[in-house]
Amino acid sequence: MTEDAEGRTPTRPHSQTLDRGLRMLEILAEADRPLTIAALAAALEVHRSIAYRILRTLEDHRLVRRTVDGSCELDVGMATLARSVSGDLQSAALPELAKVANEAGMTAFLVVPDGSDCVTLVSVEPRHSVAAVAQRPGTRHPLDRGAPGLALLAGSPARPGERPEVPEARRNGYSRSRGEVIPGLTAVAVPVLSGTRGTIAAVAVVFLSDDIDEPAIADRLQKAARTIAAEVP
Repeated sequence: MTEDAEGRTPTRPHSQTLDRGLRMLEILAEADRPLTIAALAAALEVHRSIAYRILRTLEDHRLVRRTVDGSCELDVGMATLARSVSGDLQSAALPELAKVANEAGMTAFLVVPDGSDCVTLVSVEPRHSVAAVAQRPGTRHPLDRGAPGLALLAGSPARPGERPEVPEARRNGYSRSRGEVIPGLTAVAVPVLSGTRGTIAAVAVVFLSDDIDEPAIADRLQKAARTIAAEVP
């Protein structure tokens, strides 16, 4: 792209409507409950009529649906799209996550990096637990907060100014956090390391109790991480 007379690179043109539609999907994915049109319009900083038109388009493609009270949530079309995203990684991770969840009695999940955030790609709750913690796919939080993000950073080369917990996780082989993303919850995570691609994900568990053998949980997660990495091209 050429520079202008003052040496600046012009901003690339983009579709404002598409940008707003994608942002609406991100807002709904991050919400812990269905949102009203008014709430969506406020989050997008647009008039309700604009939010409504965007919503209608997303509804037509089965990406968003209305609940009985008229609020909005993600629809099944999102799952169809998600199946083609990191499909090999999801296929490799699901059996291992199920084993970890049922053996440990904890929710197990896989997180992938996305810029300065990390996003839950897939999650499995234990089959026979009555008090498992839900971890929704699509959940997003900053890389430098929470055990999964810290594990992703620990699996990468050292950076200036990183949190002390990151080099600690490198030394220990796993990361731990308490209440950093959701108050009261503890998470343990390890990086999934590919020989050709570096750190591709983190596998983690989340739980309520503090009476946990964390090194033993970390060992089990490391075994799962090695199995997942071996099955991903």
